[in-house]
Amino acid sequence: MGLVVLENQVGILCVICMVLFLPALYASQDVFTYSSRATYYGSRNSDGTPREACGFGEFGRTVNDGNVAGVSKLYRNGTGCGACYRVRCRSSQYCSERGVNVVVTDYGGGDKTDFILSSRAYARLARRGYKGAKELFARGVIDIEYRRISCRYPGHNLMFKVHEKSRYPNYLAIAVIYAAGINDITAVQLCQKDCKQWKGMRKAFGAVWDMSNPVPSGSIKLRFQVRRSKWVESKNDLPALWNAGVAYDSNIQL
Repeated sequence: MGLVVLENQVGILCVICMVLFLPALYASQDVFTYSSRATYYGSRNSDGTPREACGFGEFGRTVNDGNVAGVSKLYRNGTGCGACYRVRCRSSQYCSERGVNVVVTDYGGGDKTDFILSSRAYARLARRGYKGAKELFARGVIDIEYRRISCRYPGHNLMFKVHEKSRYPNYLAIAVIYAAGINDITAVQLCQKDCKQWKGMRKAFGAVWDMSNPVPSGSIKLRFQVRRSKWVESKNDLPALWNAGVAYDSNIQL
C-alpha cells in the first residue's frame, strides 16, 4: 500500500515538474541573444536596399513582404546576405513584444547601428496603431535586441538567379535566393553535365558568384557549400541557353 502511494506521489511530482518546465522551454525558444541599435531607410515609402550590396535586385526589395534590412557587421563580406533575424525594441512603451522578422538584403550601418530596416519593417516594431509607429519614426534610432532565425519561404524551392550583368556565353554570375533554414552559403561550384570535374566560382560581391570565360558548354550542374563540409547539389541544371535576369528552380532546399 505504501509503495502505491509513493508511486502516485512521484507521478504527481513529475507532472508538476513538466508543467513548470514547459513555459521555460517555450520562453527559451524566444531568447534574444544580442543587443544593438537600429534605424530605417529614408522615408516611410522607402523599400530599403538602395545600394543592392547583396546583388539580389528586385528580390531584395520585395522578399518577405518587404520586411528586409541592411546590416553592418552581420554582412560578413556578403556571407550574411539572405540570413534572417528577429528584431524587437529593447524597451519602449510604443513597441510590440514580438518584433519583426527580417531578411538581410543589403549592407549599411551608422550611428552604432547593426540594422537599417526597410520602413515597413521598422513600422512593424511598434504596437498596433498609428501612434506607436509615429513615435518610432520620430526617434529615428532605437535600441533593439535580435537573434538569428530560420528563413521560411512556403511554396518556394531554392533558386539560382542569373545576375543581370551576365553575358552569354562568356560571363556567368548567379545569386542564390529563397535559401531556407539557417544556412550560410560559403562556396559555389559548377561543372558540365557529365560532371567529370567541379570548378569553383569566384565570389564577386555580396551573394553573387561568378565565372569568366570559359564557361562550360551545355547544361550546367551547380552545388552549394553550407557550413564547413556539407555540399548540396541542385536537382535541376542551369540550361545551356541561360538568360540574364532569369531565376531557375533548383528543386531542392538547403
